[in-house]
Amino acid sequence: MDIKVLGALSVRENGALIMPTAPKPRQVLALLALRADEVVPVPALIDELWGANPPRTARTTLQTYVLQLRELITAARERGEAQEPGNGTWRAAKDVLVTMPGGYLLSSGDRRSDVRMFDHLAALGYRAMDAGDFAGAARQLREALTLWTGTAFADVQAGPQLELEIKRLHESRLCALERRIEAELRLGRHREALAELTVLVNRHRTHESLHAQFMLALYRSGRRTEALDVYRRLRSTLVRDLGLEPTAGLRRLQQYILAADDDLSGEVPVAAQPVHAVKERLAPAR
Repeated sequence: MDIKVLGALSVRENGALIMPTAPKPRQVLALLALRADEVVPVPALIDELWGANPPRTARTTLQTYVLQLRELITAARERGEAQEPGNGTWRAAKDVLVTMPGGYLLSSGDRRSDVRMFDHLAALGYRAMDAGDFAGAARQLREALTLWTGTAFADVQAGPQLELEIKRLHESRLCALERRIEAELRLGRHREALAELTVLVNRHRTHESLHAQFMLALYRSGRRTEALDVYRRLRSTLVRDLGLEPTAGLRRLQQYILAADDDLSGEVPVAAQPVHAVKERLAPAR
């Protein structure tokens, strides 16, 4: 089975597309596909479909959607057999979408999934970064990010469960993007990063690590005044919208740029630790 969710949803069994057109069966397939080879509990599926106010017939209706998906799997099998007669690798629908105690499981067979591949490549990139192999890290993370073709589940009407998963996937993508840019900057590719960072800081107006990278790239490209302007705009946004001052690491970067010589020969410390989301600073202490 070939599963893609990092963009439009696509589920294929031996090359044949399995795709319901109705929104709710598509939601069921999307959640099962994301958690392929894991049991998805019935309550989680009901929550995805109807939130906090499911109808009394929710379980029966869910069973109907599962039957519809199995019919699509069977139809996909028939199409595949017509195209490849004698293909012995086809599985019965009940062996692909399996009823389990308390829930359902989508069996992926050979486990081909863009999410799994993304996680694998990103992990390789992070390990390369930790080992100081910045060229390898940039290459692995760039390859991981090419798996994204748009917003996760772009053509699925997301309920509570999928909304959480989409946010999680978005954070994973942003983290990989940030680390890839860090690797590129460590390789001295500051001018090459400027166009991308210009777009990113406008899209993520309170993301401090991306702003720190933009400041560094501008500074190293001989655009010191613009680097300081980036800091001023970020500080204004943080104070106005969130009532926060920039982190100590970002303030140190600004002070270094203010004090540094114009020949740009010194090392510039990037803001202390990556800040993946300002909301983390707003979370209550545990």
